[in-house]
Amino acid sequence: MKILPPATLGMLGGGQLGRFFVLAAHEMGYRVAVLDPDPHSPAGRAADVHLCASYDDLAALDELSGQCAAVTTEFENVPADTLAYLSKFVPVRPSAECVAVAQNRIAEKAFLCERGFAVGPYAVVRCLADIDALPTDLFPAVLKVSRFGYDGKGQARVLDAAQAKLAWQRFACEPCVIEKLLDLKTELSCVVGRDAVGGVEAFPVVENSHRHGILDMSVAPAPVEGSLCAEAEQAALGIAAELGYVGVLAVEFFVTDDGLLVNEIAPRPHNSGHFTLDACSVSQFEQQVRALAGLPLCPVLQHSTAVMVNLLGDLWYTADPAHAHEPPWNVLLSVPQLRLHLYRKHHARPGRKMGHFTVIARESTARVLKIALGARTAIGIRDD
Repeated sequence: MKILPPATLGMLGGGQLGRFFVLAAHEMGYRVAVLDPDPHSPAGRAADVHLCASYDDLAALDELSGQCAAVTTEFENVPADTLAYLSKFVPVRPSAECVAVAQNRIAEKAFLCERGFAVGPYAVVRCLADIDALPTDLFPAVLKVSRFGYDGKGQARVLDAAQAKLAWQRFACEPCVIEKLLDLKTELSCVVGRDAVGGVEAFPVVENSHRHGILDMSVAPAPVEGSLCAEAEQAALGIAAELGYVGVLAVEFFVTDDGLLVNEIAPRPHNSGHFTLDACSVSQFEQQVRALAGLPLCPVLQHSTAVMVNLLGDLWYTADPAHAHEPPWNVLLSVPQLRLHLYRKHHARPGRKMGHFTVIARESTARVLKIALGARTAIGIRDD
């Protein structure tokens, strides 16, 4: 069943991904109700209704389901039980089952392995005995908490079992996965949309680089072999099909000498897909609206080469580490090929995603990357 404007759509989560969803839905004529506990949430401030409550507040969930024709989420850490509860009253896309897989690294690894998708060497850690049993060739490794870790949080590099034990104890002995530290050639991601009748559309595969565990830049299309992009796209679409997924899904990949490996999946639009706002015939957020509303997905066409650069809260403290100051946006806005997106977050702090810019042009990847790197340096982003 198609949900048509001016119906109200529901969004769980009030960050920048939710904000872009709200803006896309408004352009299509929908109203949006956001549930998020932060009174200053960017999506909540843009929405028609902001329910300022926790994700397990049953009264707020009842109010949301009563107002909305369908509900989605902007991040995977919304409790799956919340999605399951809402699904009793309204369509919820993606489903609670899909989100439950993606929000738990242990479940995610098991799902991928059981269905034949290649992942790097790993093991599950639930107790000290599990660490004692690890093979020595798994080290050096990265220990990751199974839930609520993102942007490098809840992760620790470890050289041996002794370091793994200390890190696991720092993580309050939470269940973890430990992954062999791989020699990476590069990192890729692919954002795909899948509708309720199995129709799919894939956005171009992008190449990503990170700083301190946080995405720094994405280049689209990825300047790698076409066969590698095709393999990544097919893997992302295959994962969506195996999940029975409805909505927008992102899949991150490691590229090694041994081939393409799935790093993790995200049941939502993705930071690396922000280039679609400016460089594609349809954005990842409009596809999310369309999938939620039961509309056919739009064909994807990238009309410009794009390089996206994240803007973190550190920029606000470049001039004075003790006090936040607005960065010199004129430096960026004077670049004609550059599109600036600021998320209107209430306050800046180091490591917080405050915005991004995308350089787009119908020129070579090298030329567009040169412009983006120049703007990145000019605004004060330092490599360290």
